[in-house]
Amino acid sequence: MEKINNNLLHQKLTTLPFRKIAPNIVTTLALCAGVTSMRYAIGEAWGKAIVCIFLAALFDMLDGRVARMLKGSTKFGAELDSLSDFVSFGVAPAILMYQWTLNSFPKFGWFFCLLFAICMAMRLARFNTMLEEEPQPQYWQNFFVGVPAPAAAALGILPIMLSFEYPNLTFLYNDWFCSLVMCVVAMLMVSRIPTISTKHMKIPTYMMIPLIIVVVLFATMIFSQPWLVLSISTALYAITIPVGVLFFIKAKKTSRRI
Repeated sequence: MEKINNNLLHQKLTTLPFRKIAPNIVTTLALCAGVTSMRYAIGEAWGKAIVCIFLAALFDMLDGRVARMLKGSTKFGAELDSLSDFVSFGVAPAILMYQWTLNSFPKFGWFFCLLFAICMAMRLARFNTMLEEEPQPQYWQNFFVGVPAPAAAALGILPIMLSFEYPNLTFLYNDWFCSLVMCVVAMLMVSRIPTISTKHMKIPTYMMIPLIIVVVLFATMIFSQPWLVLSISTALYAITIPVGVLFFIKAKKTSRRI
């Protein structure tokens, strides 16, 4: 019996179920996309750099779902996910914006890039510590604290995406404007402003077909007008921030009445 127990212990220490590895593979793909974005930014391939950031966002969205579906969540995976988010959504957008325009902004350009990356790191550190604290009240389940990492990355590089569609808008290339965008997004990341989360959102069955149609139309438009669609989607998300605050206040009041 003791020999059997020792063999089982040895097997646990030397092998790992694939269901626990699969989410980490997806997270690693996100990390690779983020690092590749920096490579393209240095080579001034702006479009490819942005595509890599959105690919990282796609993989970031999938890894958590894969982990929950396979019941393969691990502490190692959570730490790897935070590292991937910092590189892909903190460092990569900062490098991209610096290479695109802020390197011509003497003294201040790099400061705003550092501010963006540092605020991303602080946001992720706060998120990790919140996981170990007592559960948030029920009304928080449909909200994030501050702007989440992928959305912040998209907001930070929004001037570049808009410039592809509207090259005549000279203010999009302005150092002060781009610095202001980076600064505002950085503050939104570390703020305690409630922003809408779709993780626990439930869709009524009668909305399934219209939702599928919308997704198909969105995918079709992405292929035909990628920068316009991504720019509009990012701008619409920015509009949802004050809307989310109103919904949060309403949910909080409703919770207190119960």
